[in-house]
Amino acid sequence: MTNMHNKRKPRPPFKEHQQKSPGIEKKMNIAPKYRAPMYKAAGKLIGKKALITGGDSGIGRAVALLYAREGASVVITYLPVERVDAEQTKREIEELGGTCILLSGDLTKETFCKKAVAETVKRLGGIDILVSNAAHQMRKDDITEITTEEFDRTFKTNVYAYFHLAKAAVPHMKPGSCIIATTSETSTRAPAQLLDYSSTKGAINTFTKSLAQMLIKKGIRVNAVAPGPVWTPLNPSDEGTKKSKVQQFGKDQPIGRPGQPEEIAPAYVFLASEADSSYISGAILPQMGAEPM
Repeated sequence: MTNMHNKRKPRPPFKEHQQKSPGIEKKMNIAPKYRAPMYKAAGKLIGKKALITGGDSGIGRAVALLYAREGASVVITYLPVERVDAEQTKREIEELGGTCILLSGDLTKETFCKKAVAETVKRLGGIDILVSNAAHQMRKDDITEITTEEFDRTFKTNVYAYFHLAKAAVPHMKPGSCIIATTSETSTRAPAQLLDYSSTKGAINTFTKSLAQMLIKKGIRVNAVAPGPVWTPLNPSDEGTKKSKVQQFGKDQPIGRPGQPEEIAPAYVFLASEADSSYISGAILPQMGAEPM
């Protein structure tokens, strides 16, 4: 049965057109699976208030929906160009009877990171869960092709935002709160074409472990999820990715395909739930389709 379920997931080759960064889920030929029909909610996050960056699409959208199903109220951030995806996420959460507040802005700006936390506290009445998920990646074949502006954008989106968000959120967090970051298998695989991106993911891993030590006495847990290749708008919108590579995306994983957001999102519920993971902090949880960490 498990094997049959695995076979039903989309597998390469994919006939997917490329997009400009940051990519829109609504425009993808093969829509990512995020609704998690097999998932059974158990009220694990009732009354919790969560801020999820990049909650408009991909993993962030799947996490936002599961959090809502578990009883949490959510604020999601997105770039202005991603509004169509963000509105779809909000619509689906509201159809479930949940609360979803949209916040548009650029996470490379410290002021917006602070605003995202302040708005969450103001509009939801607090913040119990921070999910630092939004990311930027752009493959390059050689270090000489990476401009300073591109390097800055990757680090500011992936690492600086995590720092600014956590710094702003911690003073509002009570014992039992948690911070969850999205890292990547690239943090240890270090692929040649993702020099800056994989470096940010390595930084996220160490930042997560150090912050976990710093905050454990406050009763705040800090963990990260490290997915392998996941079918999201990030892939077809990476302008450094050849069409042939998009078509074969995830083929090299032992499972033979990329993950779907709905397969990744339950880990974020697990790490946010005191019932499930109260003794876990400083962990990097791999979800890599049978590839060892």
